[in-house]
Amino acid sequence: MSDVVQFHNVSVVREGNLILDNVSWTVHDDERWVIIGPNGAGKTTLLMLAGAQEHPTDGVVTVLDEQLGDVDVFGLRARVGLASTALARRIPATETVVNVVMTAAWAVTGRWNEQYETVDEERARRVLAEWKLDHLADRTFGTLSDGEQKRAMIARAVMTDPEILLLDEPAASLDLGSREELVQLLGDYATSPSAPVILMVTHHVEEIPPGFTHALVLTDGRVHAAGPIGSVIDSETLSSAFGIPVVVSRFAGRFAARGDS
Repeated sequence: MSDVVQFHNVSVVREGNLILDNVSWTVHDDERWVIIGPNGAGKTTLLMLAGAQEHPTDGVVTVLDEQLGDVDVFGLRARVGLASTALARRIPATETVVNVVMTAAWAVTGRWNEQYETVDEERARRVLAEWKLDHLADRTFGTLSDGEQKRAMIARAVMTDPEILLLDEPAASLDLGSREELVQLLGDYATSPSAPVILMVTHHVEEIPPGFTHALVLTDGRVHAAGPIGSVIDSETLSSAFGIPVVVSRFAGRFAARGDS
């Protein structure tokens, strides 16, 4: 077991605002983490640091044995898959879905002058099939539903066989059917022996797929709790983190939460 991501006394200050405050955290190569907490807790910033998309103001961030600030981040980012709404907004609406996935090989968001081989397109179509999108391969990205776009972005993120997969609220705004389909697909992927380390930000425990092993709860930019998922996603911890009484239950590997009135 080796360290894949390590934060040591990490703080981030942006426009005078403290976003992360003295965060220390270690992710090992056999773990799948969910990151949860109130709005503004610093979850997405933490994820961007883990993906070498941002740098800390203070402290040390090490990703895949490379320390941010002492490494070519463009080479490091190529080893990390990222799916987020912010990235999806950069995808041209007229780009075909197969191209959305295939362009991950060049880390670009639309076809231009780069050259691809037949094996690249075959790989892209195979990944689309794994995420149940092969029937949409030749559709344009802008015609997809929100759920289909989110799955296409995950397919893009895994196209290059990343060593770390980062998911920023992958089930946000999805209807019940789309959410459950995505959670099932993510659960199957997370439990595969070939899956990379996965770090997923979410606001809702119902969106945590089976197979995730650990949880990190952030509040006000600080680590409120971190560890094995069953010891962190519980009524006491989430009640304290969100500031209201919450009852958390677990059945068949899935969590649910409701206010305790």
